[in-house]
Amino acid sequence: MSKNMKPKKKPIIKKKPIISKASKAKVKATPPIDQKKKPKKYLTNKNLLAQIHLSKKTYCWFRKDEYADFDIILPSLEKINIRTTKQAKDIRRVKLALLDIKVPDKELKNYVIYRVTDYEHIPPKEKLKKNPKIEADYHVKVNFPAFKHYTLIKDKLTEVGRSHWKGNLKEGHFSSVHGYITDDLAKGFMLLCDRYSMRSNWRGYTYVDEMRSQALLQLSQIGLQFDESKSQNPFAYYTAAITNSFTRILNLEKKSQNIRDDLLVKHGYSPSYTRQLNDYLLAKKASALRDGTDESILPLVEPEK
Repeated sequence: MSKNMKPKKKPIIKKKPIISKASKAKVKATPPIDQKKKPKKYLTNKNLLAQIHLSKKTYCWFRKDEYADFDIILPSLEKINIRTTKQAKDIRRVKLALLDIKVPDKELKNYVIYRVTDYEHIPPKEKLKKNPKIEADYHVKVNFPAFKHYTLIKDKLTEVGRSHWKGNLKEGHFSSVHGYITDDLAKGFMLLCDRYSMRSNWRGYTYVDEMRSQALLQLSQIGLQFDESKSQNPFAYYTAAITNSFTRILNLEKKSQNIRDDLLVKHGYSPSYTRQLNDYLLAKKASALRDGTDESILPLVEPEK
C-alpha cells in the first residue's frame, strides 16, 4: 500500500430506535387528527318515545303483552279502511323483519294492531265546561288521551287493549292513578331541566333553582299528554313546556321585585340596582328627547302604567 493512499472509512450504520410494544399500541389507538368526534346526544326522540310508550302501558289493560305494541293511531273505528290497513301492514312487516319472522302477506292483517282514540270507557264529567269543544271535555280528566287497541281475531275486529283500566275487561274498572312514569323517563325530565337551566339567558338568575323545580313539576303533570299521532318530536314538546315554566317564574319574580322596590322608595330607602339603573336610563332618555340629540338609549324595563 502506498503512503499517499488513505484508509477507507467504515460506513456509519444508523440504528433504528427501539419502540416498546406499549408505545406501538398507543400509536395505533390514537385516532387521526382529521377525524372529528361526533357530539353525543344526551337525549333522543327515539328514546323518549319508547319511554312514553312504556309509561302509558302501566295505565292500560291488554289481553296479551304482544297487543301492547300498536302499528297505527286512528281517531275512530270508521277510519279503519283499505288505505290505513295497508299503512299498518307495511309498518308491521318492518317490525317482523327486524325479528327475523316471516309471515305471508295474506296472514299479515291478523298481526296488525290499531290504536283508536276512544273515551267510551271514561266516566262522564259531572260539571261540564261552558263551551265543550272536543270529546275529552265531556269526560273525567285523564293524564293522556284515552284509547283502545283492536286487532283481527278470526276475521273479526276485537278489542284487545284499553287505557286507564285496572283488571280484566269484564271485572275491571276505570282507574287513572295506578300507573307510573318509568325511571328512565323521569331521569330524562330531570336531565332536560338541568341542561336547559344552564343556558346563558337563564343560568345567571339567583332563583334558577325555583325555575328548574317548577319546570320539573310541569313535566311530571303533562309528560304523558304527548300525542304520538300528531308528532314524533317529544323533545320539542317538552322544551316548550320548560320554556313556559321558566318564563312564568321570571315574570312572577319581576313583579315581586317591582313591588318591593316601590315599597323601598316609598319609605325612603334605596331600591335594587336594576331599578336605579332603569331610572337613570329613563331620565337620560327623557333628556335626550327633550334636547333632540339622541333617542337610542332605552331603559331596561318600561315603567308600569
